Order: sequence, then C-alpha cells, then structure tokens
Amino acid sequence: MGKITNQLKKGRILLSDGAWGTFLHEKGLQPGECPESWNLTRPNEVLGIARSYIDAGADMIETNSFGGSRFKLEKYGLADKAFEINKAAAAISRQAAGDKFVLGSLGPTGKILMMGDVTEEELYEAFREQCTGLEAGGADALMIETMSDLDEARLAIKAAKENTHCEVFCTMTFEKTVDGKFRSMMGVSPTDMVNELAPTGAELLGPNCGNGMANMIGIVKEIKQADPEIPVLVHANAGMPVYKDGNTIFPETPEEMARLVPDVLHAGANIVGGCCGTTPEHIRKMREAVDAEQKKNRPS
Repeated sequence: MGKITNQLKKGRILLSDGAWGTFLHEKGLQPGECPESWNLTRPNEVLGIARSYIDAGADMIETNSFGGSRFKLEKYGLADKAFEINKAAAAISRQAAGDKFVLGSLGPTGKILMMGDVTEEELYEAFREQCTGLEAGGADALMIETMSDLDEARLAIKAAKENTHCEVFCTMTFEKTVDGKFRSMMGVSPTDMVNELAPTGAELLGPNCGNGMANMIGIVKEIKQADPEIPVLVHANAGMPVYKDGNTIFPETPEEMARLVPDVLHAGANIVGGCCGTTPEHIRKMREAVDAEQKKNRPS
C-alpha cells in the first residue's frame, strides 16, 4: 500500500472520513461518558462507524482516539489504560479499513504549557504513549489534530517522529477574525503553522474543524503561499454551527459541501474530508466530487 504521501506525489487526490463524536452519541454514548472507552467496551459499535465511512468511499479513516491522551482519560479513571485504548482504537479502524489507510487521531491534551499546567516532559510522554499505542494497533499515519498551540503541536510531532515509523500529519484549528484573517485560539496564523511545524518533519499540514468548506479555501491558499510544496489536508465542518432549540446544528448539506470541494482542491488541498456535523452521506457526495476532479486532471 505504501505511504499516503507517496500517493499524493503520484498526483492522487485522497478522501478522508467524517465526524465521529456525533455518530457515537447517535449509537448511545451518554453525556459524560468517555468516547474512547468504547474501544474496549463496545468495539462493534466503533467498528460500525469506521466501516460506514469506508463504505461511503473514504480512502482513509481515523481512529476513535481523539481524547486518548492520559490527561483526558484520567478524568474517567482510565489514565493507566491509555496505551491499551489507543491500540484498540487503531486495531478497530484497521479491521474496517482493509486496504485503505488508517489515521491515528491525537487531539489536544487540554493542558497549557505557558500556564504551568504541565511540563514539556509530561506532554511528550503522554503523546509518546498514545503514538506507540496507535502504531501497535495498525495506524499508517498519526493525525495530530485540532491544535491551537504551536508548542503542544511541536511536542506531539516530536514524540511521533522519535517513537514510531508512522507518517506524521498535523492540523490546527483557525477562526476568522473581524479583519478577515485566520488565527488559532492562541493567535497562530496558517503561515506561522507552516513556518514553525514544517521544519519539525511533519509530512503534511492543514486546517481542521472551526470552519465550513468555504472558509477553508482562504486558509489553504495561505498555507500554499507559505510553502508551495507541503501537502495539505482539510477536515471541514458541515458549515458553521447554528444553535437551535438548545442544540448545535451544522447546516451544510452533503450536496453543498461537495460543491465546494473543487475550490478547496484548486486552492491546493491534496486530501479532503469532514469534521463536526459531517456524515457518511457527506463523504459519499465528496467522493463524487473528488472523482470528477481526478478525472479532469487525468491525461487524456
């Protein structure tokens, strides 16, 4: 199967998966329950989610391990099971993926270095434990995602590069400011992300969450302006969230999202997929859009 980045070098456009959290809640995850614990207690339910995205046409699927660091798991009394939970997460997605790729998901720890919540050594060790668990379960690449702090992202990349043989990807979450620029919660721009994280050896960078597909176009353009060579992945929300009757709704339909896929690809993205609010139907429609673009780019 080779590496994901080798596929991109051959000119392939790849499709990633969609949201996991909302799917788990649909299957019965209760408020206050640990999503990652299902890798051990309800693996068939997790497998069903992974398979639904493969069936929808995804070239890669993530793992149910976004909150799988010992810092997140300790809130549920599961810190000592971090390696086991991550290994199980990757093994489940590996079973569903078949000959497709598995991205081991690592989200923020919730600890802030500059506040003194945690030391660099403690953060590194937590990421090392999670990365090695995901590799042991069969992940092809490690997807460090939804980051807002460059120092935390850098430590996660370092832990992944030094302790596994996986490809290492990193995405950050940016929001549009009043003057139309994009910044993370910690004030990081897409250009800052590229300048700081590309030298760490991350093989792919990009934006995820925080925006619908429309806003991702400008972010991708800024990334490619900073580094025309770096491969880019986009995991977009199904539009911007709307609060209705006490619930958060992501309003963009599968058709609306798919319609914007060519614009994101033309801006420079190599891999597209979904984040909050996206479903297998969103991925199915995006598959059609990716295939149409790929067909256009194929030499006649």
